[in-house]
Amino acid sequence: MRRLLGSFDATLPDRASLDVRVRAALDEDRAFDDRSTRAIPACEETRRCRVLAREPGVLAGVPVFRRVFELLADRRPISFGGRGDGDGFRADETVITVEGPAWVLLAGERTALNFLQHLSGIATRTRDAVSASGGTFAVCDTRKTMPGLRALEKYAVVVGGGRSHRWHLADMVMLKENHVALAGGVAAAVAAVRADAHAAALPLTVEARTHAEAMEAAGLGVDRILLDNMSVEEIRGVVAALPAGARPEIEASGGLTPEALNGLCSSGIDLVSLGSLTHSVHAIDFTFLLEGVS
Repeated sequence: MRRLLGSFDATLPDRASLDVRVRAALDEDRAFDDRSTRAIPACEETRRCRVLAREPGVLAGVPVFRRVFELLADRRPISFGGRGDGDGFRADETVITVEGPAWVLLAGERTALNFLQHLSGIATRTRDAVSASGGTFAVCDTRKTMPGLRALEKYAVVVGGGRSHRWHLADMVMLKENHVALAGGVAAAVAAVRADAHAAALPLTVEARTHAEAMEAAGLGVDRILLDNMSVEEIRGVVAALPAGARPEIEASGGLTPEALNGLCSSGIDLVSLGSLTHSVHAIDFTFLLEGVS
């Protein structure tokens, strides 16, 4: 696998950025005003809960899960145990434990699990895709993310073993079908980008829907060609027609799923980008259980 152009790292957001997202989720659920729990006399007692996985997967979002309870506790004692991000788990396994005031645990339960189940679902699906690739090409995400959650979702992709594609429109120039149509053709679109100092300083990707478009883009010396919705046979044909030495990176995209990646292992591509890693992922089923309750 070749080193990919650009550097789009996806690490966990810093504390200040993370707290903005977590507080917004807690405020949405009115977690600081949980009337269900506050009415119970034992709500201030220290209790212990565990998160039980109902299905196997890959854990992601543990720091986010923890921050939910830390913000609710507001310096009250709270402790955590269990697994960390990137760890695989089995069905019926306890993956996390948390101990603190009962009202904090119950008020934060839904918000914490919403983050954990969604991000773990992304990491699990990404791990499946990376396994299907056999390490022959990089597995990348896309910009098809939930508004406000892009940083966390792209982080979960990396936890699952994937690579982060461009974060936003200022990271890379990507000329897609509509850009080419607006400019009047591939050559005109590329020329316009290269005439703009800001755009010319960025990596340049051109989307190709046909063999002819791919060859035209290659002849223009672009950095990457995105083969959109092509069959495996068409992808192999494009790669075979390119020079064996210096050539643009080849990205496959469009309707791909982790289950379909095995057929691309010997195609010669450099990466695939899958919107399904984030936009329609299956959330892992976790249960939050208060211990000592019969």
